[in-house]
Amino acid sequence: MNWNDKLDETRKGLRNLNGAIPEIAAAFGGLGKAVKEGGTLDFKTKELIALGISICIRCEPCISLHVAALVRDGLTREELGDVLAMSIQMGGGPAMMYAAKALECYDDLSAAA
Repeated sequence: MNWNDKLDETRKGLRNLNGAIPEIAAAFGGLGKAVKEGGTLDFKTKELIALGISICIRCEPCISLHVAALVRDGLTREELGDVLAMSIQMGGGPAMMYAAKALECYDDLSAAA
């Protein structure tokens, strides 16, 4: 399965979950909107932070969602490399394995963009 398929599967699962718990989903969505629109950091920086956390906590669906947002925002492979390096420094060997997944995801999604 390629990363576009994984991303579609993740979004489908989230739509299903949102239908099952609409009030919670709306509240969580509101939190996400407030965090991304407020504060002093720009959207890209916040998504880079979220990607680094996703790598360190080893959440593959999160990686796909944040990489997709960053690809739409014009992330370069070099910028991604900095986030991957920082994630590995903070998360060690397991983060290195998920950093590799994030790079594969970026390559896949950016080629399709």
